[in-house]
Amino acid sequence: MNEMNLALGAMEYGTRIDEKTSFALLDAYVDAGGVWIDTANCYAFWQHESGHGGQSEELLGRWFAARPGVRDRVKLATKVGCEPLWPGSFPEHTEGLSAKAIDSAVETSLRRLGIDHIDLYFAHRDDLETPLEETVAAFGKHAAAGTVGRIGLSNYALWRVERMRGLAEQQGVEAPTALQLRYSYLQPRPFVRDNAHDHRFGWITDEVLDYADRNSEQQLFAYSPLMSGGYEREDRPIHQAFDHPGTTRRLEALTKVATELGVTRNEAVIAWLTGGTPAVTPIIGISTPDYLTTALAGAHLTLPTPLRTLLDQAW
Repeated sequence: MNEMNLALGAMEYGTRIDEKTSFALLDAYVDAGGVWIDTANCYAFWQHESGHGGQSEELLGRWFAARPGVRDRVKLATKVGCEPLWPGSFPEHTEGLSAKAIDSAVETSLRRLGIDHIDLYFAHRDDLETPLEETVAAFGKHAAAGTVGRIGLSNYALWRVERMRGLAEQQGVEAPTALQLRYSYLQPRPFVRDNAHDHRFGWITDEVLDYADRNSEQQLFAYSPLMSGGYEREDRPIHQAFDHPGTTRRLEALTKVATELGVTRNEAVIAWLTGGTPAVTPIIGISTPDYLTTALAGAHLTLPTPLRTLLDQAW
């Protein structure tokens, strides 16, 4: 059986989303065949009185401990690089990606999670102050030791990805095989420069899609694929970065496809992501059972070729 192409985002588990609700959603996701769970060592520092993260990893650790055998059924992805050095210091001052920072973060994440290895370990964002050689070697050391399986990069420019892969080959260590960037059916205007929609290193562009298509070992993960509820909720307006004629045409096409199939626009977006070439794994921050039902339905939905073509060609 093929692995369900959907990741559960646990960013707010243990902070905004309480433990009872988080456990119930995690249970339901795994019982439905879900495999990937995505978190980070800094989640969710902005929601906790301490100003530091770790709450999501700690909750997942308690869930693993309370569910014997569930660890063998899931793949856990976590991240390093964005934990504030002190409360309020993000984004200017964070732990970064030095060898010392990575060594400390791996040890801390394993302890919080109560596990002996991380299936996929992401650099959360690029660290321009630390030599790439040092970062590559540090990740490679943990991969060789078995505490880390695969290595991924989040919010990286593609040229930096390739440079790290070249350094990994030179050093004879594990190279990155996953990219996590922002992506959705709607596309921002060119030259938008903000922290959420920057084409330079925060978004899956056509170049990234071509790169993954021609390098089959690379898995693409997309965060914020449902635009924070913007496809369905009037109280969640779509960001001004998407204010252009193409958005109007794509929303019209999306509505037509969803109506013809009798599904929500969210389900159609998830199906468009997971069934494309290359396939993209959406990370869905699920907070309610109904939202989980929608996400699962979208992951299992196959778009008929004419309707996928309609979505693809709407510009």
